[in-house]
Amino acid sequence: MANRNTPPDRPGDDGRWDGRPHPTTDRYRSRPATMQQRGPRWVGPDGGVDIDSVAGLPEIYDEDEDDSGPDKGRRRALLALGGAVALAGGGAALSFTSQGQDLLDKLLGDGGVDTTAEQLNNAISNSPAQQQPSQVRTYTEQNESYMGSRAGNELRKNAPATGRAYSSPSAAAANTKVTVKTVLAKDPIRHLASRATFGPTPKVLSDIRRLGIDGWIRAQLAPDKIAPTPGELKLAELSTLTMSIPQLRANREALNQKGTQADQEVVDAAVGRMIFSERQLFEVMVDFWNDFLHVGPFFDGSDMVRSSFDRDVIRKHALGNYPEMLVAANRHPALLIYLNQNQSSKDNVNENLARENLELYSVGVDGGYTEKDVKQAALLQTGRGVREDQYVYQPERHHVGPVKIMGFSHPNSTADGGEAASDAYFRFLGLHPSTARYVAMNLATRFVSDAPPKSLIDRLAKTYLTHSGAIKPVLMTMFSSSEFWAAVGQKVRRPMEYLTATYRTLGVSPVPSPGFQQGNRDRTPFAEGLRQIRNKMDELGQFPTGQATPNGYPDVFVAWTSAGTMINGWNEALDIVNGNRRMFSYLKPERFAGANPPDTAGAYVDALSKRLVHQKLSAKEKAAILSIAGVTANTKVDASFNGALTSVVRALLASPQHHLR
Repeated sequence: MANRNTPPDRPGDDGRWDGRPHPTTDRYRSRPATMQQRGPRWVGPDGGVDIDSVAGLPEIYDEDEDDSGPDKGRRRALLALGGAVALAGGGAALSFTSQGQDLLDKLLGDGGVDTTAEQLNNAISNSPAQQQPSQVRTYTEQNESYMGSRAGNELRKNAPATGRAYSSPSAAAANTKVTVKTVLAKDPIRHLASRATFGPTPKVLSDIRRLGIDGWIRAQLAPDKIAPTPGELKLAELSTLTMSIPQLRANREALNQKGTQADQEVVDAAVGRMIFSERQLFEVMVDFWNDFLHVGPFFDGSDMVRSSFDRDVIRKHALGNYPEMLVAANRHPALLIYLNQNQSSKDNVNENLARENLELYSVGVDGGYTEKDVKQAALLQTGRGVREDQYVYQPERHHVGPVKIMGFSHPNSTADGGEAASDAYFRFLGLHPSTARYVAMNLATRFVSDAPPKSLIDRLAKTYLTHSGAIKPVLMTMFSSSEFWAAVGQKVRRPMEYLTATYRTLGVSPVPSPGFQQGNRDRTPFAEGLRQIRNKMDELGQFPTGQATPNGYPDVFVAWTSAGTMINGWNEALDIVNGNRRMFSYLKPERFAGANPPDTAGAYVDALSKRLVHQKLSAKEKAAILSIAGVTANTKVDASFNGALTSVVRALLASPQHHLR
């Protein structure tokens, strides 16, 4: 059987991928990008290390191997960043104690448990007999692989094991007791804002209180009725965003002269919507589907077709009906080109898309299909192609003859009827019980916990089938389930989510800072700013639709907690606090606690934590934050926190309260 953990280096390495180029120009990497850094994956929850008092924090680098000399303060500064600085995953945390140096070595990658090592992985399920999976792990499979590690097993111990359904989300919130260990406040409003958005803001929390939990969710499920924000309106500056494929083709030369590419701009637009849109649940679902029914961002021809896939498939159906999304995807040139279906014909059958339709986009690797099913599906899908960058059905290329795929059978007796026959097959897949469970598993992993309870998965799958694949009823079932409300602190922000939440909580505005002069004449300040944020996300290992392989990004804590990624994120947070990307405008740190901040250090930290991480800190965490500035709770401070305000804000943004969602 193929090694699912490692995609092929070259097309010929896997007999189930044909000899044509892979969907990315650099072919598949030797291992997924999220597994390249081997940082500290797991550290226990004990005790605190003594923290030196420092008024300011320098840039921190994970290359600091030597604690001697003038750079000694860098590691100390890292300790200072979170005080009880930690990435708490359920009941366990990266926290600093009197065993400080050993733990710090683990945090900086010099030791610790490697939770992605093959010998720790015990969670990959057995495939059905005669099934030959592609070497790209499925979205669910890679999540389960990470969760089979030692760290994943510890997280499972802290996750709610079961639950029940209520008549409404508010009833579920009111009647659910949160028993898990977590540093997060057990506040249902904060919990909802953390899970259903890309990061709470004062306005989001105020809206939930004003509308009530039920009213806010209903409003979010009707995104067309939510007015666009100034940031969304500025997306008009991305000139290709609304262009059809024929329009892009007609303007290709002019766009190339300006260096404008639609596949780049659609990713930049996703960044802007995550940060600035008030249609937050919709954008979260767009990101979910872009991981689930995944088409990579850049491939041969993507400049003409990728933007349309986002607009006409993912965004169109994100809160609609998944079987219809699957049908639409298989009629779109982006998916057909990405997985070489445009090169498949009755005389030269390509199995790539047929395999991924089963393994990644519907029933999943454990859905019960066999290798014979893949071959039959590949025959049925012949005739679907691309001409002038648009989908076309070519009956002369379609295989004619009866097909049987799992429980689906069709006479497929004419070439002209082949398109309708394969559409019927895709709808069959979309409504298959295994697809219902596969979608339910991944939704529960995204919204509830890295180890979602079986009770919730069963409930969501049942709702999916009852409502013929409609997404809104499934989401309402999830929000009306105790498992959702009991899972406070059971999800960790991935790098993209951390950065987005930082921009949101700091109140960054989409207008340029006063006096800013844009150097790039072909791009507005707003467009340039989005591009720079996206590039930073890429540095951190995750940006919208950025996974090169067809399986999407992993969605569990242990896939992302390398030291380098965390430190890079903290340094970027400092840049945001300092307003370094002047294509945007920023609140002054002195205004985070209001127009008249408290004049004692303890009260000032309380006000900052409420504004930035939306809850109070524990006494221990608060003391650690105060120690950064070398003050006590009763010390008199001015609006600048006696010169240490930036350091205090940065420490809050490195805290577990900001890393968890």
